[in-house]
Amino acid sequence: MSTTPLDGAQALIKTLDDLGIEYIFGYSGGAAIPIFDALETVETKMRFVLVRHEQGAVHMADGYARATGKPAAVLVTSGPGAGNTVTGLMTAQMDSVPMIVLCGQQVTWMLGKDAFQEADIFGITMPVVKHNYLVKETNDLPKIAREAYHIATTGRPGPVLIDIPKDISSAEFHGDMNPPLDLPGYHPDEAFSIDPAAIEEAVRMISHARQPVILAGQGAMIARAGEELLELAETLRCPVTTTLLGKGVFPETHELSLGMLGMHGTAYANKAMVEADLILNVGSRFDDRIIGKPHMFGRNANIIHIDIDPAEMNKMIRPHVQLIGDAKSALTELNVRAGRLETEAWIEKLNSYKKKHPLTFRKQGGLRMQQVIQEFYLQTKGKAIVSTDVGQHQMWAAQFFLNDRPHEWLSSGGAGTMGFGFPAAIGAQFACPDKTVIAFCGDGGFQMTLFELATAAIHKLPLKIVVLNNHYLGMVRQWQELFFDNRESGVDLIGNPDFGKLAAAYGIPSVGIKRPADVSRMVAKALDYNDGPILIHAECVKTDNVFPMIPAGAALEDMITEPPKTKMAKPTGST
Repeated sequence: MSTTPLDGAQALIKTLDDLGIEYIFGYSGGAAIPIFDALETVETKMRFVLVRHEQGAVHMADGYARATGKPAAVLVTSGPGAGNTVTGLMTAQMDSVPMIVLCGQQVTWMLGKDAFQEADIFGITMPVVKHNYLVKETNDLPKIAREAYHIATTGRPGPVLIDIPKDISSAEFHGDMNPPLDLPGYHPDEAFSIDPAAIEEAVRMISHARQPVILAGQGAMIARAGEELLELAETLRCPVTTTLLGKGVFPETHELSLGMLGMHGTAYANKAMVEADLILNVGSRFDDRIIGKPHMFGRNANIIHIDIDPAEMNKMIRPHVQLIGDAKSALTELNVRAGRLETEAWIEKLNSYKKKHPLTFRKQGGLRMQQVIQEFYLQTKGKAIVSTDVGQHQMWAAQFFLNDRPHEWLSSGGAGTMGFGFPAAIGAQFACPDKTVIAFCGDGGFQMTLFELATAAIHKLPLKIVVLNNHYLGMVRQWQELFFDNRESGVDLIGNPDFGKLAAAYGIPSVGIKRPADVSRMVAKALDYNDGPILIHAECVKTDNVFPMIPAGAALEDMITEPPKTKMAKPTGST
């Protein structure tokens, strides 16, 4: 056995390996060299993936975590390297995604002196992480790494950043490799103990409902409460709608599913929320995209809110009953006491709404994104991990690619991060090498992180990269058409590259789709190719619009299901 002492970086890498981290995504640089060197000198089961931009690294760790529920790590250098992680950190924090981000930093005696590639990443990232550290003692590295993992993965998950000066990672380590956790004031396990009186009040309220709706959010997914949710819905005979990030926690092909609600949700889900006499929110934070006007939301309903984070209670909507705790535990308690409700008339009414307001699209007048997305759904039978960018294609993917299983829908919800979809799909493919992974990207978002084509090609990941190209920032253009007299400003993506040739430059094959008649054949060809990534370039209708739609700041009752015939007032909320 070697008696050579470890340095701080080696102790850190051994700790991450011991914690079960499988992948580190990153980009090297001077201040992080000792940590990168430790990847070569320490025996570890972890795999390092060299990316082409630090933002891509964080999105890959994000996609890995969403597909598995487990954190990955990110390793970058100081200054601009660390700064480039901020967008990914914000995305992960908004959507409660666990990860550990390691940043190299200038030596301690140069901190605050504007040294080369120095940035106060501790201060910069404070608003966009669950927690962060600036390490000042080499012997603290294992302790901090273990704390970071615990904080990232317990309670409401989130990203944790560790800023590590170069002299700290280079110095000899003489500390404890397995220190006890000591986090005064952080007691996430208390969330599993839910107030019994609140449970009883919730049961009483549920028992009197005749038009109930369950709203399931990502919190139910994180808690792995899908089985309990299904049991409760079937026992009560209660319809279920999900948020964008909750897709898949309840099977969308189930007879009780209403699909996604909100700004571009199904008409029948939104109508159900308007007419419900009880709303049981399981792990959704009542964000602005689903409630419309807060004072109008659920005004005819008793509202029960289950959330592990007390900060979400009363933030947007004031519930009648608060169940603060883990969603799986709360649903387990409700299932013990639940009984069937008289909801057949309610279900029949909602089924009539489904027939009257189905999700559909025009089959004439050119190639539409909806057709491409739906064809991938049909040919995979929905058995695929789907990642999206942000915009019109994201909403159409949510509408036309149904999810029956959790952890197979990856999309940036709270932050709405363009450029997320492709690198997140790379992370998911590393996590699930035997599953089909499809990245649906708009031409705008794809160009923000397309350089990760190199990462996908080098590792021969069998990704299906679908670029839905309408030569526009489509969602912004839609708003300009509907609310700003069709004055197009800053949305026409003149100069888009030939995406097929671009893929070829990286050694990646592609297929092109221009006509509706070609969709089935080209999708089949893409799905049959598994020797590495393949890019599907779909030239789509330029000016299609997403419906249903609730204008920002409007009530759910103000939903429009088709293009308006008169000018609409400017919205009061954001796109």
